[in-house]
Amino acid sequence: MNHQSMSAIELRAIVSLACLYAFRMLGLFMLLPVLSLYAAEYEFSTPVLVGLALGIYGLGQAALQVPLGMLSDRIGRKPVIISGLLLFIAGGLLAAGADTIFGVIIGRLLQGTGAIASTLTALLADLTREHHRTKAMAAIGVSIGVSFAVAMVIGPVLASWFGVSGLFLCTSVLAGLGILITLFLVPSPEGQRLDPDSQSLGGLLVRCLNDRNLMRLNLGIFSLHAILMAIFVAVPGILETQGLLRDDHWQVYLPMMVVAFIAMVPLIIVAETRNKMREVFLLGIAAIGLALLAAAAWGQMFTPLLLTITLFFVAFNLMEASLPSLVSKTVYAGGKGTAMGVYSTFQFFGAFCGGAVGGGLYGRWGASAVFAGAAVLAGAWLITAWGMSVPLKTESIILSWQFGTGDAADIRREILALPGAIDVTVLESERIAYLQVGSDFDLANLPAGLQLGS
Repeated sequence: MNHQSMSAIELRAIVSLACLYAFRMLGLFMLLPVLSLYAAEYEFSTPVLVGLALGIYGLGQAALQVPLGMLSDRIGRKPVIISGLLLFIAGGLLAAGADTIFGVIIGRLLQGTGAIASTLTALLADLTREHHRTKAMAAIGVSIGVSFAVAMVIGPVLASWFGVSGLFLCTSVLAGLGILITLFLVPSPEGQRLDPDSQSLGGLLVRCLNDRNLMRLNLGIFSLHAILMAIFVAVPGILETQGLLRDDHWQVYLPMMVVAFIAMVPLIIVAETRNKMREVFLLGIAAIGLALLAAAAWGQMFTPLLLTITLFFVAFNLMEASLPSLVSKTVYAGGKGTAMGVYSTFQFFGAFCGGAVGGGLYGRWGASAVFAGAAVLAGAWLITAWGMSVPLKTESIILSWQFGTGDAADIRREILALPGAIDVTVLESERIAYLQVGSDFDLANLPAGLQLGS
């Protein structure tokens, strides 16, 4: 199997795309701990509309994630990415100039139409080889996690200096930096890979939706981000009613983030090195549910709220890191790009539903109802995830052949008959096969005419 080190182009692609992700997500996450605090300043503001303003970004993302990914197959990755960032900038400027909560909602929706996550994933696939893809996705995940932690701290500070309008302007500036990164730092692929990791193929999309294990993970990311968005309708207001000034909220979020990251690391180590992924994963969901139940009972008091939300963030960071890794390990051969597009769609739709429903619960029954409703969702998630199976440790390789070697059915049958072959996706028209193999697979056993692809 191919274990060549990363090329300079691959390293440049991973670093630049990780920076692009970080700047874009930083702009989004900074609004999370402050928007509900400042929303009362807008005309016509209600808790329901505040929740909608928080979550509606996810609706645009969920609706356009896959279509824009497919468009990028036709017109190229960078034009779609730049257009999406321009829409994000326009939405930020519109929200910054809004006087009513409806203007903020429209601006956030416009930001959401710049749905480029699946296109960024496809570009990463264009610029990296299959056997480096998981490491590349891990680097992107780390950049998003760091941006989330930084945003929780600096969001309240910047909002106290410039107001929420200034914060929206900051999101547009960060998106502008993203355009510069795209133009001058991200490499341009010599040609888009005609494979499932760089384009959304209808048959593979159906296969992804029919895969029970993948759908468990998709429902998991939906639940996780719905819960996150819902509780941030309530948490900032509770901190303020407990006497914590708005510009001091970072003093709460900073130690929470530090504790959450430190506590998450040993859990991930145990899950990966001791083959306890299922146990740790289910423990994380249970911890989220328990933290939310405790917040529903005692969350109106300052110290219990801090303890319960800290526990929530420990589990949140654990799940946020584990879910993409599990998708990558669970997906069928050659389907990572399609699976991650579906995964992103569920993630953003969860954010929309969490904001909208959380706002409704908060406006009708208060913060305790938000936490209780989120706990119910966590319980449903735990029940759904209970039947999960731990993915096997596998590697992925690409095979190619010349015309005349055989048709797709013959090639698939011959490959799957080999010891160690687990799954294969054959693209007959492109003469490419994506093969998922175990540690006992030997390339020397390949049928005549088949060879390693690029």
